[in-house]
Amino acid sequence: MTPTPTGRLFGTAEGRDLVLTRTFRAPIEDVWASITESDRTARWFASWTGEAGPGRVIRFTLEFEEGRPSGDMTIDACEAPHHLAVSSSDAYGTWHLEARLAEEAGVTTLTFTQHMEEGADVGSVGPGWEYYLDLLVASRDGGPTPSFDDYYPAQKAYYEDQASGG
Repeated sequence: MTPTPTGRLFGTAEGRDLVLTRTFRAPIEDVWASITESDRTARWFASWTGEAGPGRVIRFTLEFEEGRPSGDMTIDACEAPHHLAVSSSDAYGTWHLEARLAEEAGVTTLTFTQHMEEGADVGSVGPGWEYYLDLLVASRDGGPTPSFDDYYPAQKAYYEDQASGG
């Protein structure tokens, strides 16, 4: 499998946003459940525990990373079924993530954004989110599970080129 990178990097007043989209032939509420319910997020990204809600902190465990690292994540905004914003910090930096959902004619579009910190390594981050979002697609449609090795380092240059203005 050779996945094609789809993410775009945009300049903002605060820095840069990495934006990726995926579409699903499914109702918005079902896609929302895939990005907010622990048993479903565990199928493609991370399981989590805690009481969810705006301003609350949940504990997550990355299910597809070596050693299954865990950490805390703050729910910055949660407006079901259209908008989720979360943030977390780890050894690699601070992560400000947003998911926006919109449905039209039975097709739901997920627009995923990472608000990038100054100095964030988009050459690694971009392929990582491509991989995770393709895991989301596979978890929903029963397709083959992608391998991270198909994304990184193959997509690194695509994202570095965007970061350098190319």
